[in-house]
Amino acid sequence: METALEVMVEHTDQSKPSRTWVIERTRARVIARFGPGVVKVPSRATAFRLLNQLERRHPLFRLSTKRNRDIASRPEGVYGKLRPTRPGEYLLMDSTRLDVFAFDPFTLRWVQAELSVGMDWYTRCITGIRITPVSTKAVDVSAVLYQAFRPRRAGAGWPRDAVWPEHGIPRSVLVDVDAMEGPGLVSPPLVPETLVVDHGKVYVSEHLTSVCRRMGISIQPARLRTGRDKGPVERYFRTLREGLLQALPGYKGPDIHSRGESPEDDAFFFLDELEAILWEWTATVYHRRPHASLVDPGLPGLRMSPAAMFEHGMARAGYIEAPRDRDLGFEFLKTVWRTIQPYGVEIGRRRYNGSALNNYRNVKSAYTDSPVKDGWPFQVDADDITRIYFRDPADRSWHSLLWEHAPSASMPLSEDALTFARKLAAAKYRFPDDRLAVADLLERWNVGLGTTLPERRMALRLSREQAAIELPQTEEETVVSLPSVRKALGQSTEREEPAEPVLRAATEMGDDDEADLEDGGDDDFYADALEDV
Repeated sequence: METALEVMVEHTDQSKPSRTWVIERTRARVIARFGPGVVKVPSRATAFRLLNQLERRHPLFRLSTKRNRDIASRPEGVYGKLRPTRPGEYLLMDSTRLDVFAFDPFTLRWVQAELSVGMDWYTRCITGIRITPVSTKAVDVSAVLYQAFRPRRAGAGWPRDAVWPEHGIPRSVLVDVDAMEGPGLVSPPLVPETLVVDHGKVYVSEHLTSVCRRMGISIQPARLRTGRDKGPVERYFRTLREGLLQALPGYKGPDIHSRGESPEDDAFFFLDELEAILWEWTATVYHRRPHASLVDPGLPGLRMSPAAMFEHGMARAGYIEAPRDRDLGFEFLKTVWRTIQPYGVEIGRRRYNGSALNNYRNVKSAYTDSPVKDGWPFQVDADDITRIYFRDPADRSWHSLLWEHAPSASMPLSEDALTFARKLAAAKYRFPDDRLAVADLLERWNVGLGTTLPERRMALRLSREQAAIELPQTEEETVVSLPSVRKALGQSTEREEPAEPVLRAATEMGDDDEADLEDGGDDDFYADALEDV
């Protein structure tokens, strides 16, 4: 039995063997180690019973190989974990492949989606949800963190007990008249103190770490390949699959062995619709259902829901003051350090310019800790590179800087889309430029030629109605959106209509007016109507 256990432990990181193979390998090792006939070898039936006993100590045959590796990596001593004591102390963040197919509005085909969530460890409340096509990017993780500070609006038809007031205090503590009459928030606003994340590329990116540094948030990385360090959020994924996803069309199961014959034939939910469904189910069901792990040590028999646990945490920690800066969304964008030149700022071979840079051209940077010599910080949205944002150090106001080729793009253009457009233009033209590359890419998508996987992902991200981070309008954007300014620039406005058609409509009398009758009447008008026939 000792030798058999030794053979089973050796297969922890290998493919799953059969019981017969382990028995034969154990018999050969015993004979080679002690000699033939020294150790009595049990019969085949007895050996199978012994392997069943060893299966309890070291699982190998019954469960999946991934699960067996998780069990084998358990610590031998007393289990320990972080113990939250108040709401917002620890925020768990993780991403997983969604177990339902979504619908691609660009190619009218199914597409796989990925779910990223943020969960408050103390209350188990979901503070952020983001569904992305194919894979998750750093801007999506930053958007989930942003939703903890600024939750989204709830739907108009949601139950009143599933909607949170804007200030975050439960209605049992303070009645919010506005929230009782109109729609509130989908989740309680929190101020995270520490993020618990894994070692995924998007979670260790410079984008997320710089956001946490600006917001004063610590990062606690989980251990490598140790999912139980984020146990509550992993349990949420399972509850979501068993409680909601398996009832939706397009459900494909947790693995390949559970998949139906053609689940993608039933998929008709778009990404935004799936995200709205997940938010409503989380707010109306998950936040209101008692959890076995949410207990108070003083009342061990009481099982509380995440909403009740939030009230309990408010009584312990007090009022949670979330930042009220209207420009908070700019802090969650990616920071890029560049020098200010007479022609503007150049990022990724793209030039941006604006009147906000006039006082800082050819001026030494005021940021001594800049990673670039005389560099200035600029906030860049990877999903819309037609503009970047600059904060004036004098009055701390935000300004938008437009890309020189922004007028040629009739919609937001992502950085991945521009890179792909440049590659296509380089293969087609001898002297390509960004304006020509963008025009060709938009025309390619318009005629339906962009059906490759990278293009589908880019088009899906651009076709979303809900932006990753809702940014307020800067002063430049507010001025440009005025009807008078748009009319002076030659752009169309919906409110104003040209005066000439109105005057012409007032003077016209119809098909049978006097001018036609004076020319000879209907007989002369239709005299040659059938000559060609």
